[in-house]
Amino acid sequence: MSTKRDYYEILGVEKTATEDDIKKAFRRLAMKHHPDRNPGDKKSEDAFKECKEAYEVLSDAQKRAAYDRHGHAAFEQGFGAGRGGGGFHADVGDIFGDIFGDIFGGGRQRARRGADLRYVVELELEDAVFGVEREIRIPTLAECATCEGSGSKDGKVSACATCRGSGRVRMQQGIFSIQQACPRCDGRGKTIDSPCKACEGEGRIEREKMLSVKIPAGVDDGDRVRLAGEGEAGPGGAPSGDLYVEVQVRPHAIFQRKGDDLYCEVPIRYSQAALGASIEVPTLDGEALIKLPKETQTGALFKLRGKGVKSVRGRGTGDLLCRVVVETPVNLTPHQRELLEAFEKSFGDDARAHTPKQSSWLDGVKDFWARVTS
Repeated sequence: MSTKRDYYEILGVEKTATEDDIKKAFRRLAMKHHPDRNPGDKKSEDAFKECKEAYEVLSDAQKRAAYDRHGHAAFEQGFGAGRGGGGFHADVGDIFGDIFGDIFGGGRQRARRGADLRYVVELELEDAVFGVEREIRIPTLAECATCEGSGSKDGKVSACATCRGSGRVRMQQGIFSIQQACPRCDGRGKTIDSPCKACEGEGRIEREKMLSVKIPAGVDDGDRVRLAGEGEAGPGGAPSGDLYVEVQVRPHAIFQRKGDDLYCEVPIRYSQAALGASIEVPTLDGEALIKLPKETQTGALFKLRGKGVKSVRGRGTGDLLCRVVVETPVNLTPHQRELLEAFEKSFGDDARAHTPKQSSWLDGVKDFWARVTS
């Protein structure tokens, strides 16, 4: 007696299932258990073989009728099919083409579009922030004007004898039936008897073309602008690929960009830091005023709202953050030096009360040495 599982049970369908129901059930199981999705999994491989065998029988009306009458014995007694039998062999090429299309992106014949191209354009920060239009020169493969992309001298093409115009050929490897591009016509489905001399039958030629590219305001380093259909022309009149213009922003002398915010360092004198002051700072659209409170320390950040970059993705406008740096004066005159010496002496024994950060640092140093020497 056969120990094989019932074919309807394997596919999870009723005995009244239609041909379409059986195909859908097999496709779902084949996608789940396909060896390429479960590498090294023996159970999945066996399940895949089992559901394939069930589909080969139930998808064929004659074999299904024999199975319904006699079960597995129908094939053991010479009706054919099964794993090693002669007789019938179901053609599951169409459904396998669908499965391999889902897994690998292949499947039905498609026009082989031209390659996408990448072009890098360097911009100043101001151009990236406010937008700019640039003329660029692109070396590419363009449609041959002589044959209008057909590759044929006289415009005549013939269906490929190998793939019969489908552009795909089927290869059988053990239990697998896969489709691939026809090697004779390179997947075009057509052959040319009299190739165009200008492009040697390729349908495209090398040339440079000038393009005008509008860079939108707010782009950042690494952003790309897509120009549809401006890539390489496809072979044999197939659609062109796309051109991706990638933005590289040059370093700026004053500003640094982080997202939609701008940062800059503003040097100030220590008299301004100690007494407070109003100072002018640069922005991308002019100057702005910031007020330093008295006793401002190095590293303090002052935010100018809305003075950053307007987002290219519609998130609003960023801010400008100014980081002040107290600068030590140089090239002092003798009189200035005397004034500074007198100023330093004026602290007397109470200097730490005027330098809280230094005092905190000195206390930390004392604690550190106490731990090290204890």
